[in-house]
Amino acid sequence: MQLVRHRLFWPLVALVALLVANTINTPSFMSVRVQDGHLFGALIDIMRNSAPLLLVALGMTLVIATRGIDLSVGAVVAISGAVALSFIGSSPNPEALSTVLVAVGIALALCFVLGVWNGFLVSVLGIQPIIATLVLMTAGRGIAMLITEGQITTITSPAYRVIGSGFWLGLPVSILIAGGIFALVAVLTRRTALGMLIEAVGINPEASRLAGVQSRSIVWTVYAMTGLFAGIAGLMISSNVMAADANNAGLFIELDAILAVVIGGTSLAGGKFSLGGTLIGAFIIQTLTLTVTILGISPSVTPLFKAIVVIAVVLMQAPVVRRTMASRRPQGPRPAAVESKPVEVAA
Repeated sequence: MQLVRHRLFWPLVALVALLVANTINTPSFMSVRVQDGHLFGALIDIMRNSAPLLLVALGMTLVIATRGIDLSVGAVVAISGAVALSFIGSSPNPEALSTVLVAVGIALALCFVLGVWNGFLVSVLGIQPIIATLVLMTAGRGIAMLITEGQITTITSPAYRVIGSGFWLGLPVSILIAGGIFALVAVLTRRTALGMLIEAVGINPEASRLAGVQSRSIVWTVYAMTGLFAGIAGLMISSNVMAADANNAGLFIELDAILAVVIGGTSLAGGKFSLGGTLIGAFIIQTLTLTVTILGISPSVTPLFKAIVVIAVVLMQAPVVRRTMASRRPQGPRPAAVESKPVEVAA
């Protein structure tokens, strides 16, 4: 069947299976209620908690499509929250909306610069992406610690809380932000030439360069976007808890982002990518985390369940497994051979 061969079939099956398992264990799992004009429920929690991961995974998808990788996004998440909360906490008027806007602007500008730095190392200096981003991954936590002076910085600004815990039109603001950015990236990569150029660079960088594609600029752009998206995710995470923890904020989010991209069917070898697959992958990761919590299993065992789900989905997407399954499907009846008769030629 063509449906089974689609790259998103097995990720969707995994997501539906997790939702069904949770519904069986908790019948009210799928219910959504309205309280004080806001939507609440497990599904809303999954989408809200998936928002930071989705943003990081979006940038990771574009980077991986160019045959790269970005291991520094977790550190950038920590730096973003540290900068914003340190600025607000040291401001003479931390409750003011203008203070929050300036703090957000400074944090995002710094994260964008960090993404540009990664792009410079990879596209201009030619350093391997895993090494180039490993530098910031290691140093980024130290930078965040310097900003917060090794302390967990907390604030009480209601305006800043809106980013991660606020509601607008009944929906969490974090969902609206992540959804808007996802839609914007989808338009830029599927309605303009950007997506085709990214795939061309990932499939064959040398051939794309000879064809006139500015591969260096493309790679630089996707790393800058990844840094910016990680900065927005850092604002969401720190706003949700109203604290900046340089050691734990965004810890291992780079691994979850890579898992979401892989589950979504994007190859680590570069080339074609799937934003829809990344979205489903982020939902799978977050639903799995919530499932472990609902079942009362220790959070320390969560990585094991993630590994099992990822292995199962990736195996079902593997070309060898697909070919094996296709060869074992019953073939339809072959059309009967038509017996040919000699043609008589009139004398």
